[in-house]
Amino acid sequence: MFNKNLKYYRLKKNMSKKDLAEVCGVTPMAITNYEQGTRRPEIEIINKMAKALDVGVADFISSRNDNLVFAHGEFRKSSQLTKSQQEYVREAVEEYCGRFFDAVDFLGGESLPSPPDIHCLKSSGDFEKDAVQLRNKLSIPQKGPIEDVIAMLENQGILVIMLDFDNRHFSGMNGTVNGYPYIVVNKNMTAERIRSTISHELTHMMFENDENTNKEQFATEVSGAFLITRDDIVRELGVRRRAITNDFALICKEYGISMFLLVMRASQSKVISSNVAQNFYIKAGKAGWRTNEPTRIEREKPLLFEQLVFRAINEEDISIQKGVELLQIPYTDVEKGCALWRCEV
Repeated sequence: MFNKNLKYYRLKKNMSKKDLAEVCGVTPMAITNYEQGTRRPEIEIINKMAKALDVGVADFISSRNDNLVFAHGEFRKSSQLTKSQQEYVREAVEEYCGRFFDAVDFLGGESLPSPPDIHCLKSSGDFEKDAVQLRNKLSIPQKGPIEDVIAMLENQGILVIMLDFDNRHFSGMNGTVNGYPYIVVNKNMTAERIRSTISHELTHMMFENDENTNKEQFATEVSGAFLITRDDIVRELGVRRRAITNDFALICKEYGISMFLLVMRASQSKVISSNVAQNFYIKAGKAGWRTNEPTRIEREKPLLFEQLVFRAINEEDISIQKGVELLQIPYTDVEKGCALWRCEV
């Protein structure tokens, strides 16, 4: 799968075909042919490309799972990503899923929960009710904090992919791979924003597409109410508040949300006035919180992939070295991950 690997590493390096071609002494059309798989470069050219992209030759020729069928979702209409940056996100998802489903295949394919139906919920026209409808679909309580959004989704057959993408214009996207829904998010965000982005993409994924609605506004409203319901707001804050006070920060920590989201939900629930909310937005904006609000919670992370790989190693379906290749982490880290008390009979 040389062609797919070449395209992935070129996009990851943020190099154009023209730039890579100039470094390697070939034409941009040659790079296009290499990435489309219609031509195979000589080993000398492969070595030059590997050096230019800061990867090993083995990375180019490593196998890819070619039994995967992807249906990538759309980027947000307001997205400021270039075409090549959007391509990189899709290629990164496919590269990750190739390794993920290799681990699944090593375990016999029975190690994942059945994937849920998607686009199966119909909006009621009331985003508060729709948020409860989403909670019901996922079999979680109708009110109260959702402690670990990622773990909850992984246990229901929804893959969560953390992409290390140094671009503030990308927050998240969703799609499917072999019928399994996935949500990819930019890991270079605060823990609170990651939870909000996952919930936003989850809303897009689970509700029917309605061309007559503002999809982004709908997802923003439902996902906010999904993370903290109207009943939660009233119980935690009371029926009326005249100012944003220190206890708001404690509620943010309890529910794993930003102050911006809590203030928005309090305003929507009529607990605070629009003037109080607007004053907060102005002051928070001046403090730089729109892009860099202080985080108050521990970062959640996907664990399913690591669990599958360590299980495959411990059941001797794969070697530790293969685990290193799948997880792309140091050998010692994988070795330590397999070293906890081994009780044999």
